Amino acid sequence: MNLILMIMLAALLIPIYEAWQDDNIWQKMLAFASIATKTSIMILIVSILQDDWMIGVVGVLILSVGNAGLMLLAHVIKRLNDLSQTL
Repeated sequence: MNLILMIMLAALLIPIYEAWQDDNIWQKMLAFASIATKTSIMILIVSILQDDWMIGVVGVLILSVGNAGLMLLAHVIKRLNDLSQTL
C-alpha cells in the first residue's frame, strides 16, 4: 500500500512542476484540475484499501465538485478576457 501511494505522490508532482514552470493561465488551470483529480483518486484508493466507504464518499465529492469549481473559474476568466478586449 505504501509503494502505491509513493508512486501516486510522484505522479502528483508532475502537474505541480508544470504549473510552476508555465505562466499561461490555462496551463495552470489544467495542472490544478489534474492535481484535484489525482488527489481524489488517491483518496478513493485509500478508502478501498482500508474498507472505509465514508472516506470514499469524500473522494467522490472532491472529484465532482472540485472539477466543477475549476470549470466555473475558467469561464469567469474567459468572460473577463472577452470584456477587456471589447473595451
